[in-house]
This record gives sequence, structure tokens and C-alpha cells, in this order.
Amino acid sequence: MELPPELNRDNVPEHIAIIMDGNGRWAKGKGKARIFGHRNALEAVRNTTETAAEIGVKYLTLYAFSTENWKRPKREVNALMELLVSTINKEIKTLMDNNIRLRAIGDVDSLPSATRRELDKGIAKTSQNNKMDVILALSYSSRWEIMEATKRIAAQVKDEQLDPDAINESLFSSYLSTHGTPDPELMIRTSGEMRISNFLLWQLAYAELYFLPILWPDFRGKDLIQAVIDYQSRERRFGMTSEQVKL
Repeated sequence: MELPPELNRDNVPEHIAIIMDGNGRWAKGKGKARIFGHRNALEAVRNTTETAAEIGVKYLTLYAFSTENWKRPKREVNALMELLVSTINKEIKTLMDNNIRLRAIGDVDSLPSATRRELDKGIAKTSQNNKMDVILALSYSSRWEIMEATKRIAAQVKDEQLDPDAINESLFSSYLSTHGTPDPELMIRTSGEMRISNFLLWQLAYAELYFLPILWPDFRGKDLIQAVIDYQSRERRFGMTSEQVKL
């Protein structure tokens, strides 16, 4: 892909998170079942991943399946799980060819055994790749993640393995499923919805948010680049004044 001259390669977010929204509406607009939208979303994932790696993104987190999504019709959930298995299997070669490591966050123990096996296989196969990490948020919700971290910390305090006075932001972050990964600088959501839907609530504290009306199956690398260019136009102050940032 020929990159636009306005893209500053020296100011690309290290970590981008994406809420891939709109598959069902995309399918409905074509008179198809929702799973048709999920199947046609794969090209968006592939194209976005390749573009992210090309421009220098180091971590790409994709909100693939939330804990709330288990409430969807059983037929759709089963089809999604089968699609996930086949997709991971098909995309391993692409990940290996592009030196991309696959990871996952969320309550992966709740996934069907076949899905979990294929996921674990992909994670193990790509574990030595180091150009970029693609992190799938599966059976994930931020409230679940924060609750789990809190329970683990409370248990250690109860067992006198942890001093309550030692609990700070850094320590709490180390108990999250994203520990060791920098927080996202940019969060993108497709489909025109303007909320973060229980996604990385702790980690997105200082992320720039970018919402666009495109439904996820139509999203491509060029749209990712436009989001990055918009990100580069913003002043990131982290609670400081403009004058302090410019010093």
C-alpha cells in the first residue's frame, strides 16, 4: 500500500484497540443472516492487521467477542465459535509470514473446547514472532477483568502475601490480563456507535477515541491510516496544560 505523505511514521500509536462493530447490520442491509456479516468481516481483520504491521503498530487489540455476546441466539454464538476455529486455522500461515504473534485476553476458559484448542495452537505456533502482537479479546469484558484482578489482590492481602499499602496503579495493572502490554493510545470503533462497551475501561483512561460510521466489514487499512492521521493531529496533554506539553 502506498502510504499518504501526511502520515507521520514517527508518531504512530504503539498500541491500537478496535471495537469491530456493525457485522450484523451490514448483513441485514444485504438481506442476509447475521453470520454472513461475521464471515465477511474477515477481510477487514486481515487488511487492517497487515496495514497496522506495515505502518509500525506494535500491538493491535481486536474486540472479537464480549462476555455479553453469550446472550445472543445460540445458533449465532455456535456459528461464531466455528468461524473463529476455522479462521485461526486458516490465518496461521499469514501470521507466520508476517512475523505476527497471536495472543488472547478474556475468560478463554469459557470458550468451547474446540475453539480453545485451536486458539492455544495458534498462540503456541506464533509465540516467537516479534513484529507485532495481535490480541484477540474473547469472552472479554473489562468489568470481569477488573473484578478478577480485585479478587486475586484481595486473596493475597487476606493471606498476608501482599501489603495493602503496596497497592498502586502499577501493581493493579500487573493483575490485569493486559499486563506487560502498554495501554492503547488510540481506540477505534466502527458503525457510528459512540461508546466503549465495557472494553479496556482501565487501559483506555488516556486513549484517544475515534468513531466512524463505516460498518466493520467495509473497514480497510486506508481507514486505519485516516484514524492514525487524526490521532496525530491531537494534542495529548495527560492532565497538563498545552504550554507544559510543548516545553
